[in-house]
Amino acid sequence: MARFKYEGRDRRGKRQGILNAASRREAMEKLKEQGIRVIEMKEVPETLMTKDLSFGEPVKLQHFVIYLRQFATLLKAGVTVVDATGILAAQTESKGLKKALLAAEQEMREGNPYSEAVSKHKKIFNSMYINMIKAGEVSGNMDETLERLAEHFEKQHYTRQKIKSALSYPIVIGVIAIAVVIFLLTSVVPTFVTMFDDLGGELPAITKFVLAASGFVQGYWWFLAIITLFIASLFIYLRKNKKTRYYLDHISLKIPIFGKMLQKAALARMMRTLSSLFSSSVPILQAMAIVEKVVENGVLAKVIHESRDSLEKGKSMTEPMKDHWAFPPLVTQMIIIGEGTGALDTMLNKIAEFYEKEVETATDQLKSLIEPMMIVVLAGLVGTIVLAIMMPMFGMFDAFQQNA
Repeated sequence: MARFKYEGRDRRGKRQGILNAASRREAMEKLKEQGIRVIEMKEVPETLMTKDLSFGEPVKLQHFVIYLRQFATLLKAGVTVVDATGILAAQTESKGLKKALLAAEQEMREGNPYSEAVSKHKKIFNSMYINMIKAGEVSGNMDETLERLAEHFEKQHYTRQKIKSALSYPIVIGVIAIAVVIFLLTSVVPTFVTMFDDLGGELPAITKFVLAASGFVQGYWWFLAIITLFIASLFIYLRKNKKTRYYLDHISLKIPIFGKMLQKAALARMMRTLSSLFSSSVPILQAMAIVEKVVENGVLAKVIHESRDSLEKGKSMTEPMKDHWAFPPLVTQMIIIGEGTGALDTMLNKIAEFYEKEVETATDQLKSLIEPMMIVVLAGLVGTIVLAIMMPMFGMFDAFQQNA
């Protein structure tokens, strides 16, 4: 929500104040309902105290897909773009999307086209979306373009959810395992230290190790917390830095088991985006430049840039892909066929569908394999601590029986 400072008059005389509204137009309407005739109004710049802080994506992908489907339906029903934008702004659940749509509606009522209005909100409407909308406006097929965009983002969302579900399970189990181990080392193991001291004698090596680990965690927990925060902050910094992000993406694609799955997901996203752009008649060089920005993987982005340079020199876009490990022969061969037959968008769509199915299969297999492995790891950690505590007690019990 934006903040507007206003001056006006009503029956009681001069009025002034600050009003929260999604757009200047909405602020004017609110004041009009209150019987205030506005003399002057200006938007108050956001500060750290007034800014609506949010983390993660400004608009959830499922909300954006619903918006696209509804937008296409309204246009097919004969509703104007301006009115459809206002209707959807009023009913969307996403605050970020609502704010952007209200601002876009105001822009369009001032005479600007939809593509120009939404281009001012690049955190919500990326370059691919804007360029496809521009092509739809020129061709007069906005409803078809929106349906194509909805399908694109639906499949992208489905693939992302599959990846997240496959990665979230080991992460959750890993966090639980660490929490259980810390609890045992800080709360359970220390209660046996005095008993072991009174027991005397030589303790088993595994017991010594667990006691030492317990003492370290209790004495230097603050150091472990600092190290964890430092590693997390360093990772975030490296991800934001363009140069280091490339190497992180390279490493992620080379990780055993997970790397192949991430590679297939990235290829599916890249081919789906290219196919959508070509289907909307976006020029190939412009499409390549857009995909380079939205592919979300530094390794693939670099190859796409090289492919674009290859096209500018009159060569095939597959030249840089042929010798790169991230692009399997299937990809380059099908692109070559598409270039030769003039059905490149169809071939790219086939590649995207193939890898989307591969990701689905890989994630299902991965989850079935990871579950027993993580259970074994958790059992091993807890079992080691329990064994370290029980072994001296068994020794004490044997000694007691021998003395008896």
